[in-house]
Amino acid sequence: MVKDLTTGKPMKLILGFLVPVLFGCLFQQFYTIVDTIIVGRYLGVDALASVGSTGSVNFLIVGFCMGICSGFAIPVSQKFGAKDYKRMREYVANLTSLCALFAVCMTLLTVICCRPILTLMRTPEDIIDGAITYIRIIFLGIPLTMLYNTVSGLIRAVGDSKTPVYFLLLSSVLNIFLDLFLILVIPMGVAGAAWATVISQGISGFACLIYMKKKFPILTPKEDEKKINTAHWKTLCANGIPMGLQYSITAIGSVILQTSVNMLGSSAVASVTAGSRISMFFCAPFDAMGTTMATYGGQNTGAGELKRLKAGLRDCSLMALGYSIAAFFIMYYFGGKLSLLFVDESSTEIINNAHFFLIANSLFYFPLAWVNIYRLMIQGMGFSRLAIFSGVFEMVARIVVAVYAVPIWKFPAACFASPVAWVAADCFLIPAFLHCYKKLEHIHQEYQKKVTDR
Repeated sequence: MVKDLTTGKPMKLILGFLVPVLFGCLFQQFYTIVDTIIVGRYLGVDALASVGSTGSVNFLIVGFCMGICSGFAIPVSQKFGAKDYKRMREYVANLTSLCALFAVCMTLLTVICCRPILTLMRTPEDIIDGAITYIRIIFLGIPLTMLYNTVSGLIRAVGDSKTPVYFLLLSSVLNIFLDLFLILVIPMGVAGAAWATVISQGISGFACLIYMKKKFPILTPKEDEKKINTAHWKTLCANGIPMGLQYSITAIGSVILQTSVNMLGSSAVASVTAGSRISMFFCAPFDAMGTTMATYGGQNTGAGELKRLKAGLRDCSLMALGYSIAAFFIMYYFGGKLSLLFVDESSTEIINNAHFFLIANSLFYFPLAWVNIYRLMIQGMGFSRLAIFSGVFEMVARIVVAVYAVPIWKFPAACFASPVAWVAADCFLIPAFLHCYKKLEHIHQEYQKKVTDR
């Protein structure tokens, strides 16, 4: 079912769109947590550190792929908002071939470069083999990752945020079942955890594609709309590549930070892994808010409803503030107990470090919320290239902390690296949104003037 976000009260529309997306994000993080619990509990701390040490490079590569898929959906969302359905389907046809091209190139490049990357990151010797095994399989699954994210992005572009959640739920259940089967029944070690992720996402992606073709004929290109159009490729790349680069530029700072954490030893890596998995679950609402703002911003920009952009931004920020306060108190009082999901009570150093990590991060959850809300809103408005610079601010902040602070203050400094990066990104994003808004106002006024003159 398509959904028009250009009319009606913004708060009600945002909540209606956000809640299904939130459940999808929670399911995604839930099976990531279960995956980590199974690895930590049944394969040990070294295996937990092996999987955790790949997190930043995973985000660097897979994040880029997910970013370009989300960016490719923005022109579709804008044309849907403008009710230009023929042009919308032309974009759908052209982004399909682009995604296939990117998937093949990224898979070949990353699978070949796994060991050099992890060696360069100074991954500890006792965990590097497990890390290479895990991340190489994840990279082999890049085409399936792009399949799911492309199809779900298209469905959300026309206002349906519920359907992708159902298939993500399917993926989550399959992932947990396959984790248990491939790790406990067929003792494949960390490779089992990786294959479980790839297989479950592939099944979910194909199921979502079949459903889209049957239930959303508005997205199915007709014969005369399937031609490759270089102008459309340019527009799609102008939205997709900057969005992918935004993730990757941000991740470069995370990779350098991970390198600094790796130098602190396997215990520090395991602590950050446990803390990060818990934090990512509690940050799922911010991801959902960002996804919602991208579609909301795209549709309302396409429809010329500029005043609704600020109203939506305000309402979403209020929701983020309330949740951020609640999440901090949960991390403060229960963060240590949550760490026991991954290790037993004897691992006191890891538990205490993970708890400190959670407190440090949750203090700055509201700035993180704004990073997602403002960045994705700017991208939905059609200024993807400008949004890249927020990633540059994050990257520089993490690098500064990793290079200058971590060697002096060790683990505590690593815990505050991301909060510093979030604040730095907000310092750019808020003025950037105001600039983009004024530019759209000028464009809209010029258009109205031309219409009046006619």
